[in-house]
Amino acid sequence: MKELLLTPESFRLDGRLWLQGPTDRFMGIGRLELLGHIAETGSISKAAQAMGMSYKKAWDLVSSMNAQVNTPLVSTQTGGSHGGGTVLTPAGRQVLEVFGAAQVRFQEFIRQETERLLG
Repeated sequence: MKELLLTPESFRLDGRLWLQGPTDRFMGIGRLELLGHIAETGSISKAAQAMGMSYKKAWDLVSSMNAQVNTPLVSTQTGGSHGGGTVLTPAGRQVLEVFGAAQVRFQEFIRQETERLLG
């Protein structure tokens, strides 16, 4: 295939991996990144800000993920001496680890296939 392209070095395979539920996307790279930022910051608001996303959009994504599982991925606490916060549950940490590893494998697959087709 390489010989068919005018500038094969400027081509690469690309793609996205996501887990689709029966009615909505459950997990993809954006949702994975959001979970990672929530884990780091302890805040949906700060996670949204880090991603350049509105708080409402981040909250909608968290609500969508939580609605599709038996155990919520994200837990929020309101009030308290520190103003509440947000944490990943053990299930959330599991999804972050497992889907994160799947993303790494997927990117390696894309790299290998690009090399096979164009290398």
